[in-house]
Amino acid sequence: MLVAGSPCPPAGLEEYRGCGSRRGGEDGGVEVPRELGRSPSAFIPLGEILQEGAESSRRQLLIEAFVSAGRVDNITMVMGLHPQYLSSFWKTQYLLLRMDGPLPYHKRHYIAIMAAARHQCSYLVGLHMGEFLQVGGNPAWLQGLHCAPQKLRNLNEINKLLAHRPWLITKEHIEALLKTGENSWSLAELVQALVLLTHYHSLASFVFGCGINPEEEQDGGHNCRPPSPHSDSSPASDDSSGVRGGGGGKDAMQEVEMLMERMKLLQESQLEEEGVTQEEMATRFELEKTESLLVAPSDITDHSPQSNVLCFVEDPEFGYKDFTRRGEQAPPTFRAQDYTWEDHGFSLINRLYPDVGQLLDEKFQVVYNLTYNTIAMHCGVDTSMLRRAIWNYVHCVFGIRYDDYDYGEVNQLLERSLKIYIKTVACYPEKTTKRMYTQFWRHFKHSEKVHINLLLLEARMQAALLYALRAVTRYMT
Repeated sequence: MLVAGSPCPPAGLEEYRGCGSRRGGEDGGVEVPRELGRSPSAFIPLGEILQEGAESSRRQLLIEAFVSAGRVDNITMVMGLHPQYLSSFWKTQYLLLRMDGPLPYHKRHYIAIMAAARHQCSYLVGLHMGEFLQVGGNPAWLQGLHCAPQKLRNLNEINKLLAHRPWLITKEHIEALLKTGENSWSLAELVQALVLLTHYHSLASFVFGCGINPEEEQDGGHNCRPPSPHSDSSPASDDSSGVRGGGGGKDAMQEVEMLMERMKLLQESQLEEEGVTQEEMATRFELEKTESLLVAPSDITDHSPQSNVLCFVEDPEFGYKDFTRRGEQAPPTFRAQDYTWEDHGFSLINRLYPDVGQLLDEKFQVVYNLTYNTIAMHCGVDTSMLRRAIWNYVHCVFGIRYDDYDYGEVNQLLERSLKIYIKTVACYPEKTTKRMYTQFWRHFKHSEKVHINLLLLEARMQAALLYALRAVTRYMT
């Protein structure tokens, strides 16, 4: 079951009620737009998303808030598999885009476009081009970054670093944006921009990680590259039942049993061990960080970004580079205890951009603690160890280390195919393929794989925010 009680529809979305048609008759089925003919995801069968939505009155409550208008966007449909998280996500996004804040509305959407374009996410770029025009944005700006005001163009460098190598951000980058002049940013404006950038970089990870399909109205889907270059070439295409996330078979079932056994052994050893030394903990982190260099997908297909996305990108060749490579000078490891979200980042954001810090904190907490106490076909399972391993592995590939965590657990709990998927979705999501999605946890439900994507989204966002906010703090002190 969910951790907390039934969520209410996100604030500001109630106006969508009461103007759609109901499907499902008197059986209390979920309201669905009549034109919905294909799945919101190239990876997940439509039947599973609708069935999962109908199983829970909580899901129905939340999804109806959107669907009664006659349509619901594909991100919402897929996130709706986890309604408690969706409620928190939408409250945060609504505040970022539509409530009072330092930045005018059209600039918020333009920043979303800039962020999504870094990952070639034409789905989000197209969505926010439409939103930008709806709130009165200048159509000329949509010809490309070169047509936008200099103040927005000045964000390009920090956008690039936040998207691909956030550990390179320094107080000098913050200082350059805040220096006096006609194109300078205020501190409050910059903090809102940093939150928007990290929000949309991470949301791009979710779009590619879950294979979100283009909306029907996005030129019939034609102006958006399908999220995955291999969207039809995977074994999951044959998975007509839609119950599992990548087919079944004895091997897949064996994977589940092995994971259960490893979790049990780790829990037992934690009770018996007197503790690992700090030196050993540090060594295990460095080993995991070094090993993550070798975790790379083998079936990447190069694709050319479309011009409607490339025009918002400067230096398109700049991308994620492994945090440390042999023979290169590596930046120092970010010790999580030196600058934490709870003690530092949260209070800084709340001071400069009230309310959003509280909502971000709630969103991080919801996803970190979200559990149904199930793993594949097993019920009554404590999954906290597994969730923590996924979260900490994402932070590890961005160079963040927790002193009190034994990174040996990551190797025990995360199989190689899952590590490949996590690293791809978190670091270069545009390279995600359907094959990667189906290769890990083959006997797990699709909703469990979406759950992983929610953990990835939030862990990635928090990691980038910590680097950015640390630079702001250093600038201020």
